[in-house]
Amino acid sequence: MLDLKLIRSKPEEIVENCRKRNVQVDIEKLLMLDKQVRHITTEADVIRQRRNDINKRMKGKITPELRKPLIEESKILREEETAKESKLRELIEQRLALHKQVPNLTHPDSPDGFTDEDNVPIREVGSKREFDFEPKDHVELMETLDLIDFEGGAKVSGQKFYYLKNQAVFLELALAQYAMSLLQKEGFTVHITPDLARHQILDGIGFNPRGAETQIYSVEESDLCLIATAEITLGGLLIDQLLKYEQLPILYAGLSHCYRTEAGAAGRESRGLYRVHQFSKIEMFAFTHPEKSEEMHERMREIEEQIYQDLGIPYQLVNICKGDLGGPAYRKYDLEAWMPGRGEWGEVTSTSNCTDYQSRRMNIRFKDPDTGNNRFVHMLNGTAIAVSRTLIALIENGQQKDGSIKLPACLNLADIPAPSSG
Repeated sequence: MLDLKLIRSKPEEIVENCRKRNVQVDIEKLLMLDKQVRHITTEADVIRQRRNDINKRMKGKITPELRKPLIEESKILREEETAKESKLRELIEQRLALHKQVPNLTHPDSPDGFTDEDNVPIREVGSKREFDFEPKDHVELMETLDLIDFEGGAKVSGQKFYYLKNQAVFLELALAQYAMSLLQKEGFTVHITPDLARHQILDGIGFNPRGAETQIYSVEESDLCLIATAEITLGGLLIDQLLKYEQLPILYAGLSHCYRTEAGAAGRESRGLYRVHQFSKIEMFAFTHPEKSEEMHERMREIEEQIYQDLGIPYQLVNICKGDLGGPAYRKYDLEAWMPGRGEWGEVTSTSNCTDYQSRRMNIRFKDPDTGNNRFVHMLNGTAIAVSRTLIALIENGQQKDGSIKLPACLNLADIPAPSSG
């Protein structure tokens, strides 16, 4: 969340930021609720102080004639205090609901715009392959090579689920091994995280676990949800902690399954593995000093680029526009890989600097040695490898005329042989 003091001091700037990010939130109503909360808090404090004064007086020597009216006054004050506290809780809940809808501030270099068409490519890396044969898409290639079973996934779990088979199993494991080893060398503490998290953690990170627009699977009659990314489980590790200055930055990497409802996703652009309900992903997460978060964001972007250069996959780096940013993100980069079967770029990674937006919700702070004050850390996340979409890019770019798949050397796997003619 944004600091309420900032919203109070610069309401016009916050309204304009919401407009540019295509977020509808009533800032005027939020400030009115905030004013009411502060007013009733003051009134409740005055009542409480008067009750304390009466209690102190009644502990001393006092005549019965004076005691009786003080008891009556204390009773009335207690009833007033209870009513004020009830109203205060109601107003605080209303204020919080609106406060959570206010998006983060936006980096000045994030382009204007509201859709992915307004995102700005920064550069292309690698060359799109020119085929001397008609390239196939990953669905046809993987089914021919007996690497995937969409039909079995649909039968057992429903549409947009799948089974990886044979060499595709080892390819997923090799991608995870490669990414986790690289990140460990980069100073990240590696984890395999839980696939479920409490509602409080999802809400703190900025995901909406309930509501009509959610992409989250909730577990019935529990406070648990299936995670959409290890950003949730890694970011939740330090909830309510006060860190030492010298502990930062803290770098985590996590391998998890990810579950997304992908509500409304359909069409050729969602074919095969591009939009699925479950996939594996290796995620980066960082907790940093506020002054170092932009530097950390560039570092995470560089790691993502190194990974896809090692994999030999052509990609473009994209600067995400203001209206296409998620609520917590201050700035976001995507890598989009060239996918010959689609004949277009497809998002494979993203990295976001969320500044202190998540840490305010999660109450993650550090002690500033210069001032002695507690400050909120900055939190960042980035995809190392989203396995399903990386498989698309690897298989489609690595396909050979004889139907085999050439794999990058960094995975230490033999190429996938062509299908047998028998």
